[in-house]
This record gives sequence, C-alpha cells and structure tokens, in this order.
Amino acid sequence: MQTGPAPAPSALRARVRSLAPSMTRSVQAVAEAVASDPAGCARLTVSGLAAHTGTSEATVVRAARLLGYPGYRDLRLALAALAAQQESGAAPAVTVDIAVDDPLADVVAKLAHEEAQTLTDTAAGLDLTQLAAAVTALATARRIDVYGVGASALVGQDLAQKLLRIGLVAHAHGDPHLAVTGAVQLGPGDVAVAITHSGSTGDVIEPLRVAFERGATTLALTGRPNAPVAHYADLVLATSAARETQLRPAAMSSRTSQLLVVDCLFVGVAQRTYETAAPALAASYEALAHRHTAKSSPAWGSPRTESGGVRGAGSGAEPRS
Repeated sequence: MQTGPAPAPSALRARVRSLAPSMTRSVQAVAEAVASDPAGCARLTVSGLAAHTGTSEATVVRAARLLGYPGYRDLRLALAALAAQQESGAAPAVTVDIAVDDPLADVVAKLAHEEAQTLTDTAAGLDLTQLAAAVTALATARRIDVYGVGASALVGQDLAQKLLRIGLVAHAHGDPHLAVTGAVQLGPGDVAVAITHSGSTGDVIEPLRVAFERGATTLALTGRPNAPVAHYADLVLATSAARETQLRPAAMSSRTSQLLVVDCLFVGVAQRTYETAAPALAASYEALAHRHTAKSSPAWGSPRTESGGVRGAGSGAEPRS
C-alpha cells in the first residue's frame, strides 16, 4: 500500500531486494522482472507485462503498489527513467560473484563494488520521514536500549557507543534475557531499537514487543520492512538486502547498510543536540587522549626481559611465562 511519495527510480532495485522475500511468488516474479530489465518492461503495457511474467494484470498493479507507486503507469515512468540512467552511465566492471580461486585483487575489486552498491541502495531507499522521526525520538529520549544478536549485536554496540559519547543514556543488549529485563523498565519517553537483517529474529523481537507494550517508542532497522519485527515498531528504517553468496554471507552484506543507517542516526542526533553533544564529545576525547599517546615505560612500550633488554633484540633471553 502506498503510504508516502513514490520512491526515486534509483531506489527501485533496492526496494525490490528488500521486499522480495515477503512477496507472493507471482508478485515477486513481476518485481524481479522490472528490476532486472527496466528498459524492456518500460515498453510493455500492463497486459504485456502480465503476459511476460506469466501473471495477471491485477498482480502487476499489486506489485506496482507494493513497490511504492500509485499504479502501473507510475511504475512504468520510473522504469523508463531508470533505464535512461543506466544507458547514460558506465556498466560496472566487476560482479559480486566471488569464486574460491579468484585472485585477491579481484576479491578486493568485487567487494568494493558490492559495498558501494549496498550503500547506494540503502541511501536511495531510506525513508527520510521515518529517519527524521527516529532522530527526534533518540534526541529527546530519557533512555535508549538497543537489541541485536550476532553481527547485528556489533552494530547495536556501535550505535550505543556513539550515543553515549554525546551524552545520551544508551545501552546495547546482546543477551536476550538482559534485553527483556531492560525492556520491562522502559516506558513513554524511552526508545527501544531493534536491529535485525531478517526481521524475524525472536531474541530481538521479544524485547522490542515488551518495550512497545510498555509505551516506549520503538524503532526497527531491518532488511525486511514487512517482517514480524515491524509489527512492534513505531518506526522502520529499511536497510539494503544485499545479495548473499557462499563466500559472502548476509552477516557481512547487511552490516554495511546497517552501519550507514547508524551513522545517519548519530549525525542527525548530534545536530539536534549540538549544544550538549559537542562538549560531551570533546570531554570523551580528552578523557581518552592519554590512551592514544605512546609511552616510554615498559608497561606502554616494547616487551622487555628481566634484564631490561627488548625481547628478540639479540639478547638470547627467553620470554617470561
């Protein structure tokens, strides 16, 4: 169902990748067809695209609306615009398919291309209205709890650490039991953030549900905007569902887009709270400065032997156990 402005043509592929897992098989066939061949599909009427994909006209219209367009005419215009963009730009020199015997230089090039595409897709598909609302909620929150497991737990820690450095009260929970225990204490004025690429991780959904039921503002960062986590989210920020391969699992591809959204949230909150955020950030830098300065004592410098010589410097002394 269309709930806001139609997405830009450049966001179409990102939206298809995000929504495809939650689509019916027939709708998915239409969505994948328009994403893979925008120029060809832009030339087809609604009945022509239905015949091309082996579906019905109603399915084509339903796919257009699910992708964010009021009707097929609007989707067709977006396809034509996307085709024009592709025709004017250079085709990528590499693909994301990494073989087990690829030279390391090819691996670097392919990963760099895919990372860049993931960031582009995420930025293009990000709902700025939802993002602005999330920034407001975080900037004014009494307390912020962040939930994530596995690779998403690392992203949650990054978000909480950033918010702590600008003076906000933020906690990252990777343990599902502690997450629920903390969620019970939340209420109006607090914010709970769930980070889950699949959108169906029970250990993340449960504390978000508890926080939701207690009146906290809830935010979900997910690659599947229609997944179960969205049922308990006041706000949803979609991350790019980058293609998963055997040598590059979703834990890698999803984290790239999640970290971009985290940085967008952090910068937005820092802007909104600049008068307090700037001094807090400066204080944290000052407090940690001595830990980034080299010292000459053995405790901070090179390992030394009991006789005072540097280990491995020709003294012949064995390292201490």
